[in-house]
Amino acid sequence: MNRSDFSIIAGWVKEGGRVLDLGCGDGALLASLEEARHVRGYGIDIADDNVLACVKRGVNVIQSDLESGLAGFADRSFDTVILSQTLQQIHRVETIINEMLRVGREVIVTFPNFAYWRHRVQLGVRGTMPVSETLPYEWYNTPNVRMFTVREFDRFCRDRGIAIIDREVQSDERKVTFAPNLFGQLAFYRIRQA
Repeated sequence: MNRSDFSIIAGWVKEGGRVLDLGCGDGALLASLEEARHVRGYGIDIADDNVLACVKRGVNVIQSDLESGLAGFADRSFDTVILSQTLQQIHRVETIINEMLRVGREVIVTFPNFAYWRHRVQLGVRGTMPVSETLPYEWYNTPNVRMFTVREFDRFCRDRGIAIIDREVQSDERKVTFAPNLFGQLAFYRIRQA
């Protein structure tokens, strides 16, 4: 586990469990979980290059569009469903979260916090859209379609009766406990149906 975000996720994943990694990219996270936590699972990604990279890593992968849902999976067929740094790219957020909660006993969601103080400075003082390590794109080439914050995701869960089991917010790979909506760059949530 060479990235701090992988370590946090691994700490929340059941040893030997069944995992579904949505928007799995090149399969690095799932490969790390297979090695460190001995999980069994699948990745889902739509991009040809990512699917090929997963196959080269030996990661089970399904090429599919997350926006079409997870109808191919039975209720509670996974111990953990992961959506890491992809939620901000999803058009139908409520649908995908509901589907994740349906097929998984627990769900891990991570996302960049758009309310991070440096992002606020870039937008408010400089008058430019934020660009950072967690938001590396310019306004014209970003895959992000949603811009939301730690506080907003807390409210989203509360309003829908989704139980937050764990939450960690980081900045520069360090845990943020004071004013996480202001000082946190990356948010990690472990949730389940209440």
